[in-house]
Amino acid sequence: MATPYPGGVSILDRLRPPSATRLAVRVTPDALRHIRAGHPWVYESSITSITEGGHPGDLAVIFGEDRQFVAIGLYDPSSPIRLKILHAGRPRQIDRAFWLDRLTVALHARDELRRGGRTTGFRWVHGENDALPGLVVDVYERTAVVKLYSTAWVAHLAEVVPAMVEAGRVDDVVLRLSRAVQGAGAGPLHEGDALHGEVPSGPVLFTEHGLAFEADVVHGQKTGHFLDQRENRQQVRALASGARVLDVFAATGGFSVYAAAGGATHVTSLDISAPTLAVAERNMAHNDGIPAVRACVHETLQQDAFQALRDLAAARRRFDLVVIDPPSFAQRQSNVDKALRAYRQLTEAGLAVLADGGRLVQASCSSRVRPDELVAAMTRGAQLAGWELNIRERTGHPADHPIGFPEGEYLKAVFAAPRRLPRHARP
Repeated sequence: MATPYPGGVSILDRLRPPSATRLAVRVTPDALRHIRAGHPWVYESSITSITEGGHPGDLAVIFGEDRQFVAIGLYDPSSPIRLKILHAGRPRQIDRAFWLDRLTVALHARDELRRGGRTTGFRWVHGENDALPGLVVDVYERTAVVKLYSTAWVAHLAEVVPAMVEAGRVDDVVLRLSRAVQGAGAGPLHEGDALHGEVPSGPVLFTEHGLAFEADVVHGQKTGHFLDQRENRQQVRALASGARVLDVFAATGGFSVYAAAGGATHVTSLDISAPTLAVAERNMAHNDGIPAVRACVHETLQQDAFQALRDLAAARRRFDLVVIDPPSFAQRQSNVDKALRAYRQLTEAGLAVLADGGRLVQASCSSRVRPDELVAAMTRGAQLAGWELNIRERTGHPADHPIGFPEGEYLKAVFAAPRRLPRHARP
């Protein structure tokens, strides 16, 4: 059950239910075309009329020409994305059966990933891309973490959470709130509340491809772990045998652990955050039953990544495999040019510490940076460093982070086998 208030009242019981009255909405012809094509967002500027007095989470029915039903969505008055589409086409009741159906479909889409039990940490609901806009659910063993990116979800949790427990058979459901939701207010809900079961007393242990990790589901970044890089980490594992590896922006050591498990002789985890590096060390320790991990020398380096790369190059440190997985550099469209310069600089700096014949893996999680823009920035950075990039593979989203609409694509990674150019060919 959810965490009780004094008197035994559940948190979920204290939530204001959505109004039984549906808001009537008219939108521009262009917005109608996008909705009918499957786009999940309606901006405030696209609304031509709406019933007055709506509250966050109220259901809004969008009507087209001749008042025919077009779609139904969640009303979010605190966001420029005023409506988040739940269903389009024929009219449908939005109730617990609806939520159960959506959650079950999303879970079945992850069946192959979950099969065999070697991966027990995965994204169950990827927001708009699973037709539940503004809602993210990550699972670590039998603990589900619900992260809200819209206040519109608060009113529906009393139905969504029981449906989640029924569909996923999870023991505990923990709430996380985005900064936007925290700023707008979530009623009686707070970051880290237990919506079902209990708040774990410590990190939750789970596995990825048979490797053990911990997730701080209450205080950790995102929901406790960066699940989206799982398959790229597995590829790094396959490249790491006998290698000296540098993991830049290592955070909690995902790439570092995979590299060690793949037979790396030495792994350096570089990050500016001491607490996340401490988690990286514990994650390495969680896997010391694996001979390759036990044999690997693990070094942590707490420093700004850009400065650390310069210092490592000056010290003539060289690595056979350099992994660069920075945070998002482009939160707004106006940041894109600056982000591309940063990616170019990281490529140039990463190649300055790469041994001849080594491999470079570089990623971007900035949705506003297109894949070709990342490649162009990396190519230019390689040229400035006197290398040819020599791309071997470009990857995108894993299966549990599907792309359901253009803005839903954010993750891209480049696997390269750079070649040092002869002096006469360098810029």
